[in-house]
Amino acid sequence: MYLAKMNYLEVQEYLKKSDTIIIPVGSLENHGKHMPLGTDTMIPDKIAQLIDKQSDILIAPTINYGATDDLVGFPGTVSLGVEGLIALLRTIVDQLYRYGFRHFMILNGHGGNTASIQAVGMHLYRKGAYLANLNWWLMAGQLNPEWAGGHGGAEETAGVMAVDPSLIKHEYIGLDEGIRNDVSDELPSGAWTNVVFKGANVTIPREIKDITDHGWLAHSFKNDQPTRANEQWGTEMLETVAKYIAEFGEVFGKTELPPVIE
Repeated sequence: MYLAKMNYLEVQEYLKKSDTIIIPVGSLENHGKHMPLGTDTMIPDKIAQLIDKQSDILIAPTINYGATDDLVGFPGTVSLGVEGLIALLRTIVDQLYRYGFRHFMILNGHGGNTASIQAVGMHLYRKGAYLANLNWWLMAGQLNPEWAGGHGGAEETAGVMAVDPSLIKHEYIGLDEGIRNDVSDELPSGAWTNVVFKGANVTIPREIKDITDHGWLAHSFKNDQPTRANEQWGTEMLETVAKYIAEFGEVFGKTELPPVIE
């Protein structure tokens, strides 16, 4: 059930039986040479389609841009920044709140959006509403550890294959990702913007283009090389995540709301 396809009378009828709504949030960012910029939007869109086939939970239009400052510099990447995404999300949820929505589910496709979503969730909590942040890629890895992966790796590659296999540029899969120790050789690059020192990770925020020319960091997870990905894996994974979210939504939507904090 899609909000954009309803008229206001249908929304009024929906609110008589449910105050739950799903808002998919993605991003437009580099995922390496082998994957499309819209990866983090297209996968949540696909999951939302699968949810729609098995649940009556209302689905809002997808937000196609996110907070992805660390990937700016690769042509085509567009970031709202943390504050920009907070402002956009807060405007949307406040208006939906006005109409009567109280149980908000963010179907998130990008880890960089988390800080913004968390802030908006606290804003709603103080208004007597709940926000559940559903990071599909983390849940997938928890539902099946064999699926766990990172930015542009096998997990996301399989997810895009489930959306449209033709979007994957196979000629680039398997190339050396060319990780550089851009800070210093004594502080080698680790997962994402971490460096490693004496076995522990320390985060040093910087643009990913300084670490790798490709913009994907498959070394963040063990066995996450995109060469492992296939369409069957992606289809099973997204269907499993959609089923989980649909079941979660039914329980979440029945929860007693928190008190309003004045």
